[in-house]
Amino acid sequence: MSMFYILIILFILICFLLIWFINTYNHFQSYIIRINEAENFIDTTLRKRYDLLNKSINIIKAHTKKKDNVLESVDEMKSKKLSNFELDRKLYESINEFNKYKEENEELSNNESFLKIDLALFESESEIVAARKYYNDIITDYNKLTTTFPANLVARICKYQKKTYYDGKNLDSEKKETLKI
Repeated sequence: MSMFYILIILFILICFLLIWFINTYNHFQSYIIRINEAENFIDTTLRKRYDLLNKSINIIKAHTKKKDNVLESVDEMKSKKLSNFELDRKLYESINEFNKYKEENEELSNNESFLKIDLALFESESEIVAARKYYNDIITDYNKLTTTFPANLVARICKYQKKTYYDGKNLDSEKKETLKI
């Protein structure tokens, strides 16, 4: 009779551990889905900014004496496959150049299409800041889960690793990590 109780207790313990593992695994999956959603929103916003800058090239050329090398970094981005981190940095460089043209050429400041693009770029800045904050908040929670006991056991089994933050710094020297599902 005591062997029967031991087997029952062992079975209950295994069921408890299995339920805990499944619950923790699902927790990780929830974070991964939220991270992917945040990355997609960042990607969409960055693509929007790229398109706005690309549209501004012809307007700048039409209203300035400079016909070549206008927002050259935008043209360079077309041929490269960039991560969101790299694209964000390149877009900031292009936006700075865009603003330089705006300051140097009063005729551009009076152009309605140019002003619409300028306003849209300004609005997209708040979108990207909010997206970065949301992404970093999720990454913070995810990283806590990968490093705290006992969830880190599931992370090791499933090979989940800590993710880098989206902080706008130069990330060339850091390893880019990809999500595993």
